[in-house]
Amino acid sequence: MTTTLKQRLHDDLTAAMKSRDELRSATIRLTLSAITKEEVAGDTARQLSDDEVLKVIAREAKKRREAAEAFAQGGRAESAQREREEGEVLAEYLPKQLDDEALAAVVRSAIAESGASGPKAMGAVMKVVNPKVAGLAEGGRVAAEVKRQLAAG
Repeated sequence: MTTTLKQRLHDDLTAAMKSRDELRSATIRLTLSAITKEEVAGDTARQLSDDEVLKVIAREAKKRREAAEAFAQGGRAESAQREREEGEVLAEYLPKQLDDEALAAVVRSAIAESGASGPKAMGAVMKVVNPKVAGLAEGGRVAAEVKRQLAAG
């Protein structure tokens, strides 16, 4: 039987606790808590698929990035560093993000595919791009690239 992503998190939590890796165990524990919260949300409890677990992990990683920025702007370098380190732990469970060049290429092909032009066509292009980059690029980066290319084109 293949190991699910949630099971991998549980196994990694056990390993982190045994090696007394406080940062890793705390980060994984919070992530598992977010996954459990998602599973019991709604009318009936359910088991999340690996894709849904990935979305929860991505959301948690985004929270860490935003918190790190906020702490850095507030002059709390130590807290910002902790958030960045937690984000790095979570990044190990996420697919590798597209670099700027690859993202630009995907957006270019989506613009050609949709036949869109001008800034008003952003919604049409995003509908084509989003399924192609799901989990591989953050929404804000994708939107900024689409906007840039539509404005230039």
